[in-house]
Amino acid sequence: MFIGSIESLDNGHADYPEIVQKALAYLRSHDFTKLEDGRYPIDGDKCVANLQRYTTRVLEECRPETHKKYVDIQFVVEGEEYMGWCPFSPDLKVTEPYDAEKDITFYEELVPDSNIVLTPGRFAVLYPEDVHRPQGAVEGEPGPVTKVVVKISVDCL
Repeated sequence: MFIGSIESLDNGHADYPEIVQKALAYLRSHDFTKLEDGRYPIDGDKCVANLQRYTTRVLEECRPETHKKYVDIQFVVEGEEYMGWCPFSPDLKVTEPYDAEKDITFYEELVPDSNIVLTPGRFAVLYPEDVHRPQGAVEGEPGPVTKVVVKISVDCL
């Protein structure tokens, strides 16, 4: 996982994979507050932005997850949320086995449990080995969030 700010992209990030740079440039160049929720192709089916609006939830209601086929870029447009994270390990207990159609596995909890706060303009790039728990309420107070989750096929890396 790596995290950053869309504003920091002024300094360039040549060390990011080309497809990640393309996705971040897309996020930077669009005003998602003016767009409808939905799916927006960036590079065919290989790289797609999913715009969503929701209310964050107390951490106990949020489930850790991983993906095998896609890297996530989770970018907060409005609001704020806790993003839980831990590296993949055999200590994790699967609560729902891998669903190939949805490309997702769910876990009981993060081991160890760590959190970052994503605020407007901040993003997290999450690889298949990054177990993450999105949509957490900051300070336990659910609130509205507008977020874009970019899905990048691991075949593009």
